[in-house]
Amino acid sequence: MSLTVHSDGHFMKEAFKQALMARDENEIPVGAVIVANNQIIARAYNQTERLSDPTAHAEMLAVTAATNHLGTKYLTDCTLYVTLEPCGMCAGALYWSQLTKLVYAASDDKRGFTTINPKMVHPKTEVVRGPLQEESSQLVLNFFQKLRDHRKN
Repeated sequence: MSLTVHSDGHFMKEAFKQALMARDENEIPVGAVIVANNQIIARAYNQTERLSDPTAHAEMLAVTAATNHLGTKYLTDCTLYVTLEPCGMCAGALYWSQLTKLVYAASDDKRGFTTINPKMVHPKTEVVRGPLQEESSQLVLNFFQKLRDHRKN
């Protein structure tokens, strides 16, 4: 798949690289990047195990990094690319940050915000199911299968 610079596919590929970093550290493999003016201003991946913090989801860490970078609590004119649909906690943070656009790859039928309430993000936030859906979904499925297999042994 050929990706043009500044496309949803290009930025999702960067988020996917973050998800691979999470996987390599035995974290649930979710990665995120936040983009402003076609530039990545924040990169993050799940670090709940490393930090012993249940709120250290990729999206939460990326929001903190992006708001620090911008010097504001709002992410208007920013897009979040994340490899897995945000949970309710993350959707709430995205609501308060007033994110302009959310692009996620794989759906999360168990904990994703659209299962809980699709209106959890800010009403002005454009929500798009983006590229790398299959790859991101498979990455998470493989991670949990490996965990189950490890527990059996």
